[in-house]
Amino acid sequence: MGNLLEYSGIVTKTRAMEAKLLTPAQFEEIASLHNVPEVVEYLKKETAYADILEELAPEQLHRGSIEKILTRSLYRDYAKLYRFCGQKQRKLMKLRLKSYEIELINYCLRIVINHYQKPFDLDYKRPFFDRYSQISIEKLITSRTTDELIETLKETEYYEPLKKLKDSPSVTLYDYDLALNLYYFTTLWKARKKVLKKEDKELYQRDCGTQIDLLNMQWIYRAKKYFNMKPADIYQLILPIHYRLSTDLIKGMVEATTLEELQTLCNQTPYARRYESTEQLTMEQMYSECLHHLYTIDRRRNPYSIAAVNTYLFLKEEEIKKLTTALECIRYGLTPGETLAYVGGRTQ
Repeated sequence: MGNLLEYSGIVTKTRAMEAKLLTPAQFEEIASLHNVPEVVEYLKKETAYADILEELAPEQLHRGSIEKILTRSLYRDYAKLYRFCGQKQRKLMKLRLKSYEIELINYCLRIVINHYQKPFDLDYKRPFFDRYSQISIEKLITSRTTDELIETLKETEYYEPLKKLKDSPSVTLYDYDLALNLYYFTTLWKARKKVLKKEDKELYQRDCGTQIDLLNMQWIYRAKKYFNMKPADIYQLILPIHYRLSTDLIKGMVEATTLEELQTLCNQTPYARRYESTEQLTMEQMYSECLHHLYTIDRRRNPYSIAAVNTYLFLKEEEIKKLTTALECIRYGLTPGETLAYVGGRTQ
């Protein structure tokens, strides 16, 4: 009864919001459209994005502007849920916020490291970050070097992990990105003992541990396939947390001499065994499929729990990724079938 009373409001809210997410049939209709303006018109007439897309002027009907609008839609939904949350759920929401903060820092690092002439374009994020985040966009946009950027983060938790790299020779954007990811997931893993009570902690630990395992598999695979990295370098890349993957299995993956050997080991994991065949799934697709399955099962089994918030935000983030991908495919003239293959069949 305690959880029912504690979560009844947030569960009702997430169900109402989830009912407005795009369906597979709607994605099929979007894939059949011919250009970006047609997609915008469709979203205005048929979906929950109608009101926020009305702000777009005709000259803004391009992927960059639309992507910003979609991001603002995610922030708006986060704010709606945050207002419905009690004190305990807000602690969870603040943990979720860290992924948006790290995405912002990585964007700013990319600007200064690559010496882009284009100015920071973060006004669309400012209201959200001013209200919910420890990071000041006002300070970030004044930075012209990595040293200046890191100093603007001095009052935040991200300063220490980045400061360690600041004076290192030949540090790259990749190094900063890796440091932030390691910090983020390690912080999430440690937080399970501090923030949540038993039932919620078990759900959170399963969600977080699964995500860490899947990311480690993905990073090992990409390191071998695309960068031909040596095992010693891959060990530096992956997160030092094992949830359902044994140390020996991780070791075997890292030290596999061929992609075929690595794929065989991946097929032995509990995440791959739920599929009849993993050969048709990319690592990215397996990551998304496994998390989709996990979040929806958690919510079905524990409807009055943190699973309600976790599942909705995951589905919303996935929807925005798929919409962004669909827009890119349509912009380059791909067929509806090709677009759906990139987007993936499921949205809810």
